[in-house]
Amino acid sequence: MAVPAGVDLEGPYVELSYVDAVRQRQRRPLLDCVTARFEDVAPVRPFRWSRGERHFAGWYWAATTGQHVGFESWLERDRLLLMDFDPKVVGIASQPFWLHWHDGERERRHAPDYFVRRTDGSAAVIDVRADERIEPKDAEAFEVTRTACAQAGWSFGRVGTPDPVLLANVRWLSRYRHPRCLHRTAADRLREVFATPGPLLTGADTAGERLATLPALFHLLWLHQLAADDLPVELLGPRTVVHLAGGGTR
Repeated sequence: MAVPAGVDLEGPYVELSYVDAVRQRQRRPLLDCVTARFEDVAPVRPFRWSRGERHFAGWYWAATTGQHVGFESWLERDRLLLMDFDPKVVGIASQPFWLHWHDGERERRHAPDYFVRRTDGSAAVIDVRADERIEPKDAEAFEVTRTACAQAGWSFGRVGTPDPVLLANVRWLSRYRHPRCLHRTAADRLREVFATPGPLLTGADTAGERLATLPALFHLLWLHQLAADDLPVELLGPRTVVHLAGGGTR
């Protein structure tokens, strides 16, 4: 879908409004904001919980930042979880700003779901919406956001329902994302054991007592220090082949 003809994204009217580091609301032209650290800003609107609502809002503790990040639906939570698992992501903020534009008749605005900072310094703006729930006004807002992000030098993506196998595995590993799961002696032993690729449970038992080694193993998988090549296509299990990251299984 192209940006509607009445929308002028070249003019000074395209602006971002956001809450700055000292909790003051700001509104500035888009191109004045390209270097702003939106991964550190507060959400521009609150996350509300109401009886009878179709969507469930909440806060997720992100291991990437050590901070809570908001979500407004289970789908947003699932995508947030995958972003937290992505080793190329170093910053995440939810509802980072309002994008304001004029459609030729009236002012419009849209708050993207997430702003992401990557390890190489680049930025991405993410909207989360299942394919079957995109209405014409949503498609227009996404396309306007895509075009505005291109002008700012940010990438833009609209993502939907994630692969169920990968999501199930990352959900499991996310239970062990907190640093308290890292038993250092067990982790060192696990790195030694999985220098030679082998089955998950056998390696955990070889490394020591399961109560210490399994949480550490899952934490190392979360950190991508250990790897399982079948993670996107097969559920984690006792026979999942695990190896040191970068070492491969061959």
